Amino acid sequence: MKIDVLTLFPEMFEGVFGASILGKAKEKGIVSLQAVNFRNYANNKHNTVDDYPYGGGGGMVLKPEPVFAAVEDLQVEPEAKPRVILMCPQGETFTQRKAEELSKESHLVLICGHYEGYDERIREHLVTDELSIGDYVLTGGEIPAMAVIDSVVRLLPGVLGNETSAVTDSYSTGLLEHPHYTRPPEFRGWSVPDILVSGHHAKIEAWRREQSLLRTLRRRPDMLEKVELTAKERKWLKEMADSARHSDV
Repeated sequence: MKIDVLTLFPEMFEGVFGASILGKAKEKGIVSLQAVNFRNYANNKHNTVDDYPYGGGGGMVLKPEPVFAAVEDLQVEPEAKPRVILMCPQGETFTQRKAEELSKESHLVLICGHYEGYDERIREHLVTDELSIGDYVLTGGEIPAMAVIDSVVRLLPGVLGNETSAVTDSYSTGLLEHPHYTRPPEFRGWSVPDILVSGHHAKIEAWRREQSLLRTLRRRPDMLEKVELTAKERKWLKEMADSARHSDV
């Protein structure tokens, strides 16, 4: 996969692209990561990339020319258009499902904005997706872009040491992930659940499923509406929810 980021602050990505999982994926040749300063594509002597909004108002708006020119320069083959993603608080909320969808692409271009916003022609005629990482506003799109890139790259084959890790993560199954334990078996009087050291794999999987359901019920009950559950699981969850309500009274 090839990932290009259009930003006015490419230095922000130096550490992110060179460390941890992203750095290892880059070293292995699984992904190509590049931060491009789209100020270099400005078509004026002062290299300005923003201007006052038509109609008045506060703030500055990113001009279309440098952004279009940068994206078109990154598109090596005219027929193989990249997925062009605008990082924007007005965009679709980024989810694990979206990460899985983007991980199947061969070329992503993420655009990081600053100032008041983007010229609307960028939205209408250049980008394929608009993404937000939450209902809040940051000073720029760089941090959201880092989050999206990290989430997508870890799904690529060969990136994680254990290929099942990404599959069983929270949100990948539609549920929050079950609790994890490791050595020592007892710490400050707190013991690992007996089932996990029983060696009975079928019972362990059943326990993990139950714990995922319970954790999702307690922390993100809205997610359960979208998960395929058995009649037995639905009945058990109802009993758990009823029990929790009674204990709160």
